[in-house]
Amino acid sequence: MSTEPRAARDLLRDWRIPLLAYGLPTAAIVAAGSATLTTGGRAAIWAVASSIMGAVCLANAFRCGRVHCYFTGPFFLAMAGASVLYGAGVLSLGPNGWNWLGLVLLIGAILLMTLPEWILGKYRRPADADRDAPQIDRL
Repeated sequence: MSTEPRAARDLLRDWRIPLLAYGLPTAAIVAAGSATLTTGGRAAIWAVASSIMGAVCLANAFRCGRVHCYFTGPFFLAMAGASVLYGAGVLSLGPNGWNWLGLVLLIGAILLMTLPEWILGKYRRPADADRDAPQIDRL
């Protein structure tokens, strides 16, 4: 079965959506990192930006089955939570905590966008393909 129907539903196929869904939140995170903000302000910007990216990833995973989105969606949401916890003083990462969070966000996003699709392919196999596969009786 061809992946064209899934590819046609992929939000990442049109450059404008990734620009809005990932470019603007990334720019906000970078700007918040270099601006003189309170810890709470920085935490809010990082959490909202990461949540937007995570929500778009999960929507795309369910929409078209894009493999890396199943990994990046929860990752971005976890990073949003870590930002809130660090900003609230619950998560202790030391004085360079925002740098650590930024590094994890950058490296994690790059690895999770590339490795899963390199190993598993670009799209999940459509559910219909399982129906058409030969059935093997188990003893």
